[in-house]
Amino acid sequence: MSDLTPRERELVALGAAMASNCVPCVEYHIPESRRAGLTDREIHAAIQHADKIRQVPAHKTLQAALKLLASAADDVGDAGAGDICGCGAATEVKNAETSKTAQTRERMMGMMSKMMDGCGSRGESAGAPDSAEKKPCVSPATSKGCGCG
Repeated sequence: MSDLTPRERELVALGAAMASNCVPCVEYHIPESRRAGLTDREIHAAIQHADKIRQVPAHKTLQAALKLLASAADDVGDAGAGDICGCGAATEVKNAETSKTAQTRERMMGMMSKMMDGCGSRGESAGAPDSAEKKPCVSPATSKGCGCG
């Protein structure tokens, strides 16, 4: 990495921070970019470019999810053709899938809660509505760097 100038390193860091959706990294690297000599206009251009690149896989993921959802909706529709009143096979399949979704969501929330408790301060529950506001494991204000490497 010694071949890169401080400006180039900060541009790479900003791109990586945007790609990984890391708010603490962005908060750390914008001031660092300024200290390395980048103007706000250059920083803005780098962030916009990184966001455009980030949107390509995000859009493809969305397309794949919607495609899978459309095929699942077709399967449910075929299973209960003509079942509009809500009392037949399609409704049973839909209710079973809704139950599975709720169970899966609860399981995911439990796992996320355990992971967030590892990073957050002790005694806070990750299931609380303000859990997204928790501090990251490594605080840019108290450590050298943004905590990502």
